[in-house]
Amino acid sequence: MSEHETQGSTGAGDAAGGETGAGEPEQAMYERLIALLDAEGAQYRTIDHAPEGATELVSELRGNSLGQAAKCIVVMVKVGKKVTRYVLAVVPGDRRVDIGAVKGLLEGTYASFASRDIAERLAGSVSGTVLPFSFDERLELVVDPDLLAHDEIFFNAARLDRSLALSVKDYVRIAAPRTEAIAG
Repeated sequence: MSEHETQGSTGAGDAAGGETGAGEPEQAMYERLIALLDAEGAQYRTIDHAPEGATELVSELRGNSLGQAAKCIVVMVKVGKKVTRYVLAVVPGDRRVDIGAVKGLLEGTYASFASRDIAERLAGSVSGTVLPFSFDERLELVVDPDLLAHDEIFFNAARLDRSLALSVKDYVRIAAPRTEAIAG
């Protein structure tokens, strides 16, 4: 049975000047995530907070350690001259994505952060709210094992003003990520 617990807002007011971070596409992605987690019987908690996308700041608002925060970055990898692949690299919030490690995993010839436009299109949400789940077949999910060493992970839930605390066991079972050392 799912654990649905909502924590009240830990921030005062609207830091984004009227923008809650829950626009139409973001709300649809949020609802898709919640529907998936509920259908799979995942244990999670929602945490409402002031709108924030920076890992360090939102972790403070949520009260979690940086090591438990899922930092999600879309990486573009060129494999030869004509093939481009995309990876949703998920690392602990106190670490950085090792672009070279991601490039090596795919035997790429070049790798960089994907452009903001491409990253947001593939992820289905705006920068700062990218989920540690891939709902696009063109986006391969790769998670650093250090993030999975905790009981729960924390991430913005496709919106700047709400996060989820999700059981790591349920995350691994539902997201089925490739687990590789990609954090620097």
